[in-house]
Amino acid sequence: MTLGIGIHHALHSVREDRDIRTDHAGLIGVVPRSRWPDDAGPGDFVELRVDRVGELDTHPVMGFFDAATKMAARAFFANGGASLTLYGLCVTGSRDLLDPGVCASRLQGLLERLCDDEEVSLLAMPALAWLPASWDGRSPSVGATEAVRRLARHCAEVGHRFLLVDAPQGADEALVTAWVDQIRAMPDVDASYLAVYFPWLMAGDTPLAPSGAVAGVIARTDREHGPHGVRVPPANQEVRGFTHAAVDLTWRQGAGLVEAGVNPVLEQPGRGLVVWGARTLSAEQRWRQITARRIVSYITERVRRDAEWVVFEQMRPELWETVARMVRSRLDVFWSAGLLTGEAPGNDYLVQCDAELNPPSVRDAGVVQVKMLIRPIQATEYIEVELALGA
Repeated sequence: MTLGIGIHHALHSVREDRDIRTDHAGLIGVVPRSRWPDDAGPGDFVELRVDRVGELDTHPVMGFFDAATKMAARAFFANGGASLTLYGLCVTGSRDLLDPGVCASRLQGLLERLCDDEEVSLLAMPALAWLPASWDGRSPSVGATEAVRRLARHCAEVGHRFLLVDAPQGADEALVTAWVDQIRAMPDVDASYLAVYFPWLMAGDTPLAPSGAVAGVIARTDREHGPHGVRVPPANQEVRGFTHAAVDLTWRQGAGLVEAGVNPVLEQPGRGLVVWGARTLSAEQRWRQITARRIVSYITERVRRDAEWVVFEQMRPELWETVARMVRSRLDVFWSAGLLTGEAPGNDYLVQCDAELNPPSVRDAGVVQVKMLIRPIQATEYIEVELALGA
């Protein structure tokens, strides 16, 4: 223990609050060896919930964090964020994040903790943007790649979490677009769960990776359009607290980046800096919009929480009918809130929960399989979602 702050080796929490937060961010920072709390080891971490920007100055745990994460946290609040959780990962040096095997080991405990945290919906690790990156015209070499892979896989596993990724420090358009292609090609990464932002932002002469500010912009947008703010694209939104961008992009360059799957931050006359683009890294048309991904994640998480009671029920046809009615009723609410397309409730979505989806092998496992066919606003295609409820 140091200053009364607990070191987490593993933590399993139980939450009674079942509301789904879409505006709560998680920022992962690093704690260098010289600042480790007493009795800490590589891969251990500290955790701090912050609900007011003033706590960033007064709480003793902030002394452990790297400068990039501290600045990102301030940028989050400056751009309208209301609450975040900071995680400080104890590392021995940059190799802990650069080496694939070591990186997996260092992140394991923290990702297990995050799997138990139902509140974090936006995730970023700004310190990764400071790792080395180079581009030889053929294949990019970006130090953050392995950690991004791990974090993206985690977000897909959790299902209701979205990863904001920073372009590497000093990167140009060619390097960033090549890196996006590299991540998109990874067979174990669902590219719809992450988005890349470029370029870095400047506060006078001080550069800062954009993910903290963007997380604040998304949180602000969600809250201003609550309670279902995920329906509003996090684009054409002002970025506060910065003087200019590290790379001055034209609107034509910005459009090219958006088409490539990179979300640029541009300067707009009379408004200052704006986030211009709301694209995931996915090459699939149905998942290209951040809005589509976040709406589907929000709906599936809500249905999952609604149906936690089914684990105590007998697996029989009457239960399937009840579950189907419950899911359709929830989708009707989301349609009324403007999350789903259709001229009337039920016109543009279907729910299936029957014997076909629930054969004896599924029933013996104590779960109920349900299928939804939905089309979120901003999406051009229908999306099929299968859920194992009560698992």
